[in-house]
Amino acid sequence: MEDLNLKLQGMSCASCANSIEKAILNVPGVVESNVNFSIDRATIRYDPQQTRIDIIIKTVTDIGYQAQVIPADLTSEDEPEIRRHQRQERELQRRVFIGATLSFLLVLGTLSHFNLKLPSFLSSLENPWVQLALAAPVQFWVGREFHRSAWRAFRHRTADMNTLISLGTNIAFFYSLWITINPNYFSTQGLSAEVYYETSAMIITLTLLGRWLENRAKGATSSAITALMGLQTKTARVVRDGAEMDIPIESVAIADIVIVRPGEKIPVDGEIVSGFSTVDESMLTGESFPVTKQVGDEVVGATLNKMGSFQFRATKIGKDTALAQIVKLVQQAQNSKAPIQKLADSITSWFVPAIIAIAITTFTIWFLVTGNFTLSLVAMVSVLIIACPCALGLATPTSVTVGIGKGAENGILIKGAESLELARKIQTIVMDKTGTITQGKPVVTDTTSIRDLVPNSPNIVAPLALWRSIGALESNSEHPLAEALLQYARAQNKDSQLPTVGKFEAIAGSGVKGTVEDRQISIGTQRWFDEMGINSAAFKAQKEDWEDAGKTVVFVAIDGHLQAAIAVADTVKPTSAKAIQTLQKMGIEVVMLTGDNQRTAKAIADRVGIKNVLAEVRPDRKAQTIGDLQTRSLKIVAMVGDGINDAPALAQADVGMAIGTGTDVAIAASDITLISGDLQGIVTAIRLSRATMQNIQQNLFWALAYNVLGIPLAAGILFPITGWLLNPAIAGAAMAFSSISVVLNALRLKGVKL
Repeated sequence: MEDLNLKLQGMSCASCANSIEKAILNVPGVVESNVNFSIDRATIRYDPQQTRIDIIIKTVTDIGYQAQVIPADLTSEDEPEIRRHQRQERELQRRVFIGATLSFLLVLGTLSHFNLKLPSFLSSLENPWVQLALAAPVQFWVGREFHRSAWRAFRHRTADMNTLISLGTNIAFFYSLWITINPNYFSTQGLSAEVYYETSAMIITLTLLGRWLENRAKGATSSAITALMGLQTKTARVVRDGAEMDIPIESVAIADIVIVRPGEKIPVDGEIVSGFSTVDESMLTGESFPVTKQVGDEVVGATLNKMGSFQFRATKIGKDTALAQIVKLVQQAQNSKAPIQKLADSITSWFVPAIIAIAITTFTIWFLVTGNFTLSLVAMVSVLIIACPCALGLATPTSVTVGIGKGAENGILIKGAESLELARKIQTIVMDKTGTITQGKPVVTDTTSIRDLVPNSPNIVAPLALWRSIGALESNSEHPLAEALLQYARAQNKDSQLPTVGKFEAIAGSGVKGTVEDRQISIGTQRWFDEMGINSAAFKAQKEDWEDAGKTVVFVAIDGHLQAAIAVADTVKPTSAKAIQTLQKMGIEVVMLTGDNQRTAKAIADRVGIKNVLAEVRPDRKAQTIGDLQTRSLKIVAMVGDGINDAPALAQADVGMAIGTGTDVAIAASDITLISGDLQGIVTAIRLSRATMQNIQQNLFWALAYNVLGIPLAAGILFPITGWLLNPAIAGAAMAFSSISVVLNALRLKGVKL
């Protein structure tokens, strides 16, 4: 079996994705097909001995869409594709604007029906021929995608929202056209010659507005892959034939010797053959502490070299690098998520055939009983107009639009209706530790001096002088711990300048040393101090307590005499514990997922009240861990993270939530972004989801209630008793009122307290 990724064009709704998916699955040799409407991509697994790629692409083309192969190599979206999406966005926006303008003029032309008189210069808007001229562009240009998609659905013997919209608007438009051409004929039959151009135009414009908003969200979703690809360097410095040369990264070969200098990104994966350094692997691991690298250690492409320089032998290039694998994981996780079938779309699967059957039955019965073709047709049109899907089509997008706006006001960015819908069902929330539960950067949390333990110890340095020396020495280091110590030292010496440092030296994996004001300063690990013969036993008990709390401990010595112990840690965000407790009270299980060691993870978990901890999980295993939780528990699982390494897990989860203060890639790969980084936003997002979905259900109820009550009236069920037949104008008014009630109900969401 082989995998194939296709970039799709021409989809307008989730039902288009379903049509493509079914068509591809019908190709002999295709065993799996997943089409993701949100990123316009298809992932296909097929047997190359039974079918070919060109046959699969032709199948997509035959049903009215376009497809092209996405290369397996790590290549960014090309400029023509980006420009095409921008053109599509502008075109959709222009059609919404034109549709809204023409629909507004058509509505003005109907005010006379309500005994409202238009100014003389607008009186021509009441002319049916003028209304026809205004409505035709909306019907056939603004709304052309609805009619095309409805035709595709018809060819595949299915019905969706496009079918309802196309059917309802075409019936209203062509019925109005017939009246416009033959007004006298209707008058001779004793019927009111009312036209319904504004009905068809408003349905198309309002529904297209929802499509435009959805399309904008789609554009942000696909940027995750582009952002990941942008991390890769464009060139690499290699040694060939004894000479150094810069070559395009695509030209790097296995076993090439690659040179990396301080501050440069590592081009590809490999193994160090000479030199040593510290490497910032936070893009891969999410952990803020650089990792010491020496001969024999592996390095990963797109990670950042910090201090030293080294040479490494390339072992993985192109699609085999760790970065390329992360890109692949994100693509697979995104495409494996089947689109949530909206309730309105599921209703239409039987609603459209049922309405057509009722309309035809109405016409037949009336014609058989009365023999009056016009009367029969009016009854049928009344059924179709009162069953027009305007309210049903507005039920979801209006509530979603208001809900997403409400979320933005509360610092929560929600990319689409699917995420908003699913958030209310979350049963398990998996949280990354670094940058999500914690602040994401180390700070000094505790200090103790030898003066506190052994007051009479010789060679004790005064606290201010000690921190001046610490700050001066650490200002020459690039290690994250150095930044924490430097910031603390500056806070202790606000009014004084830090002295200069002589003979500075960084010992990889041990610490730093140098001369400050004619004194030898050493800052580093206990192991290094033991090697130098400096006895640190006085701080043994304190060191163990701090390490049990998940903190990193460093020692300070001046001229070979122990002076202080300092604890550095990534601190918990102030609101994390409260947010986690609230989630647990809501009946949601909270799990911590981290690549950190078990002791540190457990210490942080105890501080915030998390009982279930998954520690020492490798970055490439995070997405699989989420998948295992989904499979084993059969629960709706959310993932909360901030790092690039979290992107595959965010995409794999049923709902991915990114911390807004984190990386752009994590934000792009997620479904929901918490702008402030406050975990309380998770609680707010879930409450917003529940309120919005309840609102949508109310909208659907009212939309359907009008149909259930109105269709029998339109069909003339009361005619034998009252002698009254529902006029299409009244049917149109009832349909319009149902839409207004749906919109007003959706607007109630603005006042919901979260």
